[in-house]
Amino acid sequence: MAMSSGGNSGGPMSEINVTPLVDVMLVLLIIFMITAPLMSHKVQIDLPKANPNVKDDTPVEPMDLAVKPDGTYFLNDGEVTEAELKAQFAVAAAKSPQPELQIRADRTTEYKVVKKILGDAKEAGMVHVGFMSTGKE
Repeated sequence: MAMSSGGNSGGPMSEINVTPLVDVMLVLLIIFMITAPLMSHKVQIDLPKANPNVKDDTPVEPMDLAVKPDGTYFLNDGEVTEAELKAQFAVAAAKSPQPELQIRADRTTEYKVVKKILGDAKEAGMVHVGFMSTGKE
């Protein structure tokens, strides 16, 4: 076989086809040109600065409500009537942060009395309500 002096000799191709590369680059350029204006917000507002180091750890004194079997109420060891109790619930519900209502009802107290207290507390807007009990017996 004689070697021809001209033409392709079957060696590795030394030229790179740049047409697909140019096509991809043009598509990416068009995508970035379209999405760049969408990244900026048209309405400018002054956002608040968050400071995670500031903590409001002021302890809130809970409301201690003791209920006797005869239906008398003692709020923070002072006897109160039902109307005074509702007023105290309304005042406590307006506070921020809201104190917790801790109910200590005698074991022989009827459930309807406790249910009435819960209804009054919910009506006033109290959201933190807890029941106090003794440990295991």
